[in-house]
Formats: sequence, C-alpha cells, structure tokens
Amino acid sequence: MSQVYTTQELIQILAAERQACLKGKRLKLEMTVSGNPVIDQFISTDGLQQFTAYQDFKTAIHEYQKENRVSGIIWRELTVKGKKLHYPEIDTELIALNCDLEILKAAKNSVVEFWYEVSIEMDLYLSFNNSKQYQQIATSDLERIVQRTEWASLCKWENSSFLEMILQLGWGKPEEAYYKRGRPRSGSEYIHAVNPGNRPIG
Repeated sequence: MSQVYTTQELIQILAAERQACLKGKRLKLEMTVSGNPVIDQFISTDGLQQFTAYQDFKTAIHEYQKENRVSGIIWRELTVKGKKLHYPEIDTELIALNCDLEILKAAKNSVVEFWYEVSIEMDLYLSFNNSKQYQQIATSDLERIVQRTEWASLCKWENSSFLEMILQLGWGKPEEAYYKRGRPRSGSEYIHAVNPGNRPIG
C-alpha cells in the first residue's frame, strides 16, 4: 500500500511546484493568448504558460485530496492584546473536504468571540469592491452578517502604533470564497476593526 501524503507535505509539494513554474521550468506549451497563430507569434506567452501549468498541477493535487481524504486544514495561532486563539483555516492552495467544513463551522463561534474581545472600542468597517473601498458599520450590522455566514477566519496587521483585525465571515467552500469565484454559493465578507480615527489598510 502506497503512502498517502499529509496536508503539510501537499503544501510543500505545491510550493516547490509553484517555484518551478515561476522559474520557467514548467510550461503548458499548448497554451496561447488568443488562439490565433499569426497574432500569438508576436505575444509572449511564458507567463500564461507558467500560470496554467501550475493551475493544472494544483487541480491534480485537489483531486488527490478528494481521493485520499487529505484535509486542507491548517491550524493557526494568533495572539492579540495578550489573548491567544488556536483555530482552523483552509490553506489557500488546498481545498476543503466536507469534514473540513464541519470543523470550520464548529470553530466559527470561538473565532468570532475572540475577534469581539480584541476589537472592543475599535471602529468597524465592511470592505467591498475587492477591498478597495470601506464602509463604516455598527455592531448590529456585524451581527446580521455573522448570523448568515457559516465559518470565520482572522488576519492581523500590527506595528507599534497601528492594529487592524480582519474578520473573514464566509459561506460555502473557502477555496471559492477567497477569490470570489463561487458567488453566490460560496463567498465571504471582510470586517476590519481599527483604532478610532484610523482607516483600514489590509
């Protein structure tokens, strides 16, 4: 019986393959920009061929995950204002299995509660237009979003004079929600908490 790769091993394999593609060691040679051979001879397709080669490899890894039931979950630890949280999220290069989604759903409340604790008295903003614009919101607005989403994740931007806590509230498949490819069946909203008078940067 052959060995089944672990989540961490798949992450390392994908990272190595991504580097090989970026260095031009992997190309999908049949990939063209326009499909017209007269036009394509004047256009460099290297970047597109590298990107497509990596996407094809990543798709094969996702199939491997499904066939071998290899989780896409990685465990994160976050410390903010002396408070610590250990929580699950899906690695951005992997997919979530159904059992992974159940783990994310079970962790949602603890992630949201932690975010509430560390963002007390901070200003809240909802990002839209691919995080190019922000709308200040009230806690009641946030509570409505929390109620209609399935899972949560966190991100922190911090230095000695600035703190921004980003709460991602999602539904459906995280791998589709991250890049807004799966709407309406998968997606997410990003809530930014910043100290009063500051604007989000993340």
